[in-house]
Amino acid sequence: MSIADFALIVHPTLSVVFVFPLIGIATALAWQTRQRRLAVANKQKSKIPPVVGAEHLSVGRWLAAGVIGVAILGMSEPIISKMIVNETYVREPGRATFVGLMIALTIASAILLYRASPALWRGVFATLTGMGLVILGCQPEVFRRGFEWYTSHYYYGITAALLMILSVAVVPDIYKDKSKGWRRAHAALNAIAVLLFVGQGFTGARDLLEIPVAWQKPYVNELFAKQCMNQECVVLPASEAPDVDGEG
Repeated sequence: MSIADFALIVHPTLSVVFVFPLIGIATALAWQTRQRRLAVANKQKSKIPPVVGAEHLSVGRWLAAGVIGVAILGMSEPIISKMIVNETYVREPGRATFVGLMIALTIASAILLYRASPALWRGVFATLTGMGLVILGCQPEVFRRGFEWYTSHYYYGITAALLMILSVAVVPDIYKDKSKGWRRAHAALNAIAVLLFVGQGFTGARDLLEIPVAWQKPYVNELFAKQCMNQECVVLPASEAPDVDGEG
């Protein structure tokens, strides 16, 4: 496996090893927290320990950090690798520098979001982090699957990441809001996020199937790019078919 192939699978590996287990844990803790809160409201004794709420908050913050991190990584890898291959830093040095700064500033904004306490600064750093993700996602090196946006791994992922940023930013307000409006919004938005994560599992696996390993890319592009369109391919005559068993 080449360095390019290894770099390509770092993003899905971290998602499977780190992010998706946290999704399950956070969801289970959220359900237990709600069940305990309902029991207490009805003056019933609950077997769920009081610490479950704090554990849900802690795991949720780790989950949000993981989602934001793999989103930055998932977009940075194709941007950097394609810029190196296409020598964008030579042809477009201004954009290459700008993208490098955006990656650094997005990471810094995410870190500062976790450290900020006043509502104003939480809003500022949440906005900057979200803007950084969107700007990185708008770079031409990022494959967004615009022709099938409704099943796009990119759009599912960027939406989920923005929801995680919002969740981190409003956590203190959830505990201060006696009307429970923020709590209800938090629950509803994160229910949507869970559905997006499920979609991420499907679309991410599909996209990996569509990406050839590095040594195959030149041959796949040369032999099949002109013969395939809209998921339909022209069958080549036997005399023109590629020798898949050859050393190539």
